[in-house]
Parts: sequence; C-alpha cells; structure tokens
Amino acid sequence: MTPKLRFFLYCCAVLLLGLILLQSSVNAAQQNILQQQLQGIENNKLMLGQSEIASTDMIRDVYQYNQYKLFWQNKELVDTLLNTIRESYQQGLDPEDYHLAELNTRLKKGFKQSGIQGAQLDILLTDALLRLSYHLIFGKVVPADLDADWNLRRDFLTKDPVAKINYILQSDVRLKKFFRQSINTGPFYQGLIKALAQYRQIQKNGGWQSVPSGATIKPGMTDSRILQIKARLYATGDLKKKTSVQAEHIYDASIEAGVKHFQQRHNIDADGVIGKGTLAMMNIPVAQRIDQIRANLERIRWVKQNIEEEFVLVNIAGFKVYYVKDNKLVWKSRAQVGKEYRKTPVFKSDINYLVFNPTWTVPPTILRNDVLPKIKRDIGYLKKKNMSVLDFKGNIINPANVNWSSISAKGFPYMIRQEPGPTNSLGRVKIMFPNKQMVYLHDTPSKANFKKVERAFSSGCIRIENPFELVELLLKDSNKWNQASFKGILDSGKLKNVNLPQTVPVLLLYFTAQLNEDGEVIFFKDIYKRDEKIVEGLRQPFQFTMPGKR
Repeated sequence: MTPKLRFFLYCCAVLLLGLILLQSSVNAAQQNILQQQLQGIENNKLMLGQSEIASTDMIRDVYQYNQYKLFWQNKELVDTLLNTIRESYQQGLDPEDYHLAELNTRLKKGFKQSGIQGAQLDILLTDALLRLSYHLIFGKVVPADLDADWNLRRDFLTKDPVAKINYILQSDVRLKKFFRQSINTGPFYQGLIKALAQYRQIQKNGGWQSVPSGATIKPGMTDSRILQIKARLYATGDLKKKTSVQAEHIYDASIEAGVKHFQQRHNIDADGVIGKGTLAMMNIPVAQRIDQIRANLERIRWVKQNIEEEFVLVNIAGFKVYYVKDNKLVWKSRAQVGKEYRKTPVFKSDINYLVFNPTWTVPPTILRNDVLPKIKRDIGYLKKKNMSVLDFKGNIINPANVNWSSISAKGFPYMIRQEPGPTNSLGRVKIMFPNKQMVYLHDTPSKANFKKVERAFSSGCIRIENPFELVELLLKDSNKWNQASFKGILDSGKLKNVNLPQTVPVLLLYFTAQLNEDGEVIFFKDIYKRDEKIVEGLRQPFQFTMPGKR
C-alpha cells in the first residue's frame, strides 16, 4: 500500500468517524428534545398544537422503553398508519379522533423533521396509533359505563402493551400485521361495513322521501302513494328494478315482492300489507339507519375478544338464540326475552348443567307485581298453576291456613314454588349458567308467542322455542342423550340435574342490526332504547380508559 493510499484511507476513516459522532450527537440532542416535550405533561395532559395527547402515561412509558428515540423515521410506516386512520371511517369511527387533520398539516413539511417539530410529530403519530389501536381492539365507548351488568373481557394489546408497541413499530411489516389482526375480519363485521357504505351512498344520493300516511294498502289495490313506495324500496335495493310506469299506481306482484323483502329485513310480519308499521319503518331517515349500523359495529368491537370457536349466543333485540361450533352456525331458534321494564341483561357466562322437570320459585318482583295479587283475589290460582306454598325450611304449607289478606310482598314469610309439569313457567327444561341476575335459558308453555315478530314477553330469562334440540347438542352424546331419552325423563315427572360434559360459553348480547343468510343488513327495533347512547358516545371527544379502570 502506497503512502498516498494509506493517507487517503486514514482521512476517510477520520471523516466517517466524525460523521458517526456527529449523527450520534444529533440523535442525542433529538432524544433530549423529545424527553423535554414529554416532561411538559401536567395533570396527565399534554397539548401539541391543537391536539391533546390522550394516553400520556403510556406515551411516556413507550418512549422511555425506546430510550426517547424517534419511531416514525420510515415513510412506509407513516403511510400505513395514515391509511388505516382514513379507513377507520369505513368502520363507523371518526378519523379525527386520531389527529388526522393535525398530522396532514404537519406532514406537509415531510415525515423526517428535527428539533421540537420532529419530536412533536413523532409523539402525535404514536398517540394516533395508541388511540386507533384502542378503538379497533375494543371500541370507543366503554360498555360498562352504559350497562352495570357488563362483564366481558377487555384486554389492551397484551399484558405488556408498552413492549408490544415498541415491537410493532420496528417495521412496516409488523405494523401492517398488527392492524390486520386488530381489525375484525369476521363476516358479521365486514358485512356491516359494507352496509354502512351502502347507506352512506344512499344518503349522498339524497336519501329517500317519506311516504305519506293513509289507508292500508293491500296487493292489487290502487293508491297514489305507490310511486313513492316504489322509489323508497328501490333506494335500499328491496325492489331490484324499477317497474313499468304504465301501472304506476297499482300495487302489483313485483312491488309486493319488494315490500315483503323490506318487511323481512325490518322484522315486520312479511304479509305484503302496507300498514302503519311498514310505513313507519320506511320513513325512518337514512341518517338514523347509518347511526344504527355504526352502533352495532361498535358492539362487535366490544365483544370480539370474547368470541370462541364454540358458544351459544342470544341476540336479545333480534329474539333469536344461536349455537356456533367450530366457528360454524349449527343451530338457531326463536326466543322470547325480557319486557322493556324487566330487561334481559347483557353478560357472558358458561353453561354448566341442565335441569329436566324444573320447579320454579317465584322471584320477589313477580311475587309482588303478579302472583300475590292474584292469590289474594282467588286462592284457587295456586291450584290452577300447580303452585305450592313452602316455609323457609322447605316444608309445604296448606294455603287455606294462611291469612292472605294480611300478608304483603315485603317480608313475605313463605316461598311460592311451581311444581314440575307442562304448565310450569320454565317448561320442561332449563339451561343453567352462573350469574348474579338469576337468568337462564328455558322451555316455556307459552308457545303461541313464538309466532309473533316482537317477542319481549318474559321477566328477564330467555325462553327458547326448541330447547331440546339445543340440549341434545350441548350434551354431545346422541346415543345416550336424544329425544327419546328426554321423553323418558319428562314422563317420570321427577326433577333431574345433568352436568354438561364440558362447559359451553354463553353470550347474552344486544344487536339491532345484523345480516341475513344472503349477507343483507337486517334491522331490529331498539326495544330497550340503547342505540342512541352508543351513537352519542361515538360523537364524544376521545377518552383513553385502560381496562380495569372502570
């Protein structure tokens, strides 16, 4: 090696070392600036421009874990976050919850910035990620704030979310994978996303006009409102094509098919008759339907962590019970749920045993409001309903020896028990799962009510139309447990408890929008008036509440 070459290489090495030291100095300075920005947190608040950093404690921990280095120095990483923020609108969320406008403004100067501006941009991007992750994983609205019975699991990222955030921000590939895992890809959620886009497009096109009230319209009749009804059905795809204007006022067969399709999608008797109920559903504004879909997308985000490969699901608002096994729907049945003033609660539990030929002990509320007043009017009511009077030691008391006129429900000194039999309020079987509300699934003698579209008739428990079909599936041994063996147990008239071979999760949930078998959105009446509170919550400013805080 010549002296000149040796000197040249020496100079290059010195220059390279100088550049490394300079970059290290720049990085250290940038880290100090970022740390100083985070030291500006007071009372768990930090404002950067017009944007408030919501997750201050976690932001501080995330950067401390990363030694206050900048995360967002890769354009693909930034683009992935921004694209996912924009796409959140399609899921019924608000991109402005994730600093979209502020980020767009700051990023006009480029994604690599230095000094205070670089530190603030990085913090904003990280906070946007945390906010978006929070909403994608379990929703914006805290369900326990709306329902004291809520007990479903809420886990944010992992047991160590700080390490998880640092891990996923190491590469664009990891961030994309994280978003793919966080966004629900199930057919229910994706179907409602499609429905939301459909109804937003309808709104963009001008929505639909209200159909005037008037006399009931039956197939074959002529009515001046038929043109408006056709337009209304066409707007939502219930009428697949516009019919000939030659019969513009005649309620013909093609329109009848569209009306029946509309009625089925809105949980109305699909009789083709356009009466007050059908018109009321037609005249609900498109904006309200959009809100309804958004509320139910939020409900799915609440529960998606609690969905397993096998479970029983009650949709309270839809009056249906479903059994899913190996992620496939294997059984469904109509159900009756709690009246508006005796609501069926929302919660999760595990079915662990069955009771054949159950007795029914009258609960205090029903005793006070229903049973005791009827006994006072007619003591024969007890015999008609196959009911016994017991003391608290379990001894049967002769009702004729009780001075009913002097007894009130408060401090009632007895128990009223309905004995097993076909007229028992619980029917011939009940499906049990632990819960403080004393709610369960059960058979019922009130079979006629299953023919009605709206079935809020119970005192909170869930009555099933075909309970023994579900019982056979839960017991998972058709040789031992089948309809013939069930009949033998029932004919004995004796109460019998049977444990399940393994517990099965049961979720009592409330959805006012879901999909039919063709993937079309169907709407249910909000019988407990719960949608508006969710919609209002979605409109509120972002609030970060870690699981377990409420």
